[in-house]
Amino acid sequence: MAMASLTRRKALQLLSRYSLSLTSSKGFAAAAGSEDNDVVVIGGGPGGYVAAIKAAQLGLKTTCIEKRGSLGGTCLNVGCIPSKALLHSSHMYHEAKHSFASHGVKFPSVEVDLPAMMGQKDKAVANLTKGIEGLFKKNKVNYVKGYGKFVSPSEVSVDTMEGGNTVVKGKNIIVATGSDVKSLPGITIDEQRIVSSTGALALTEIPKKLVVIGAGYIGLEMGSVWGRLGSEVTVVEFAPDIVPTMDAEVRKQFQRALEKQKMKFMLKTKVVSVDTSGNGVKLTLEPAAGGEQSTLEADVVLVSAGRTPFTSGLGLDKIGVETDKIGRIIVNERFATNVQGVYAIGDVIPGPMLAHKAEEDGVACVEYIAGKEGHVDYDLVPGVVYTHPEVAYVGKTEEQVKAIGVDYRVGKFPFLANSRAKAIDDAEGLVKILAEKESDKILGVHIMAPNAGELIHEAVLALQYGASSEDIARTCHAHPTMSEALKEAAMATYDKPIHI
Repeated sequence: MAMASLTRRKALQLLSRYSLSLTSSKGFAAAAGSEDNDVVVIGGGPGGYVAAIKAAQLGLKTTCIEKRGSLGGTCLNVGCIPSKALLHSSHMYHEAKHSFASHGVKFPSVEVDLPAMMGQKDKAVANLTKGIEGLFKKNKVNYVKGYGKFVSPSEVSVDTMEGGNTVVKGKNIIVATGSDVKSLPGITIDEQRIVSSTGALALTEIPKKLVVIGAGYIGLEMGSVWGRLGSEVTVVEFAPDIVPTMDAEVRKQFQRALEKQKMKFMLKTKVVSVDTSGNGVKLTLEPAAGGEQSTLEADVVLVSAGRTPFTSGLGLDKIGVETDKIGRIIVNERFATNVQGVYAIGDVIPGPMLAHKAEEDGVACVEYIAGKEGHVDYDLVPGVVYTHPEVAYVGKTEEQVKAIGVDYRVGKFPFLANSRAKAIDDAEGLVKILAEKESDKILGVHIMAPNAGELIHEAVLALQYGASSEDIARTCHAHPTMSEALKEAAMATYDKPIHI
């Protein structure tokens, strides 16, 4: 009996010792107090949650801190995922209204049920965020919900969502706090009439007139959503071109495609002021180079002028972490800052502000921490604009190839000559390949097509392994598929295509 009582007391002592590491909800551990982690990740977005899971998989005791209380970051909650849900839903509506009849599918009328469309989007987001929580449990990642900031290079003070405070300690701390909407001088975003991408994903009615400030990925995607649903969309851009990172030839075709969808563009145009005193919104514009002013009226204005690193309020200055003039954290090739044990990944460091780049950063950073080797080649991070048609690209544009002075060949193939594209009556676009003239090594691939975002990965793999255009051309592609256009463009690069 005495032995049993002693055993019971020991068990209670052990339970008491570790009770601080259990949260009151969701069954997640919250590594508080004196218990050190091998890795602490501040931020639960694509970079942060992937880094946390990878660290746990490598046997490192890991805690992830997320202020939103919902994992997945901007991308999953108010970015990539909800926007793609609305892009798909709005495309289905547009197809039903404009294309189904030519395929022999007819019905008296079709209408938008906006609450149902938003509900489908919200359901997708909720399921995916819960899925990440499940992955945390599976991989034994501790999850703390709250706002974290440094108190020392090895300690993070967290103001929890429940109203308390805890200190999380770690031998290695990764900053993965992502980015925020970039504001414009004199324009106040209220998420009602002047909205960011977050507000544009949650409008309660279809605006008659939508003005988009900024002709980048996000602005064109959200403009496409509301344009398909019936809004008159005007895109105002200070620069002379849309999507400046895109190959110029492809960009021109892309802009024409959007204009055929009734999207209007005002390039080389500056927004001087925005007036919300009336029922709508009145914008005062002038040429970027200066000149006579004009006005433009809208029901809703979407500010889509880019994103800025979210690094303020984290206590980085308190521990001496160096940042550049726009707030990005300076890191070396191992993602380490100038402060021992502090690392940074994703949108808070230089490089493309893309979710998939952040994920690669997260894996490589943790591999370095674990004593392994990691690697991310920012020149081979694909970019995708998820409009219709989509545009996807990897490697160098023709302008970049010319700038470095390399002799090169160009091979192009239009989807108008692709049998699958013709069969489904969706043949707008092309594939363009750039290859070094002497070696035939592929330098860049650019695709405009309905599913360009899926087709581009064959090209990413080719560039990753230093393939030639002939390598792709001599690889058997299933028929009939859209991917045959990539094969034909490769044939056109080193020799001649068959079907044009």
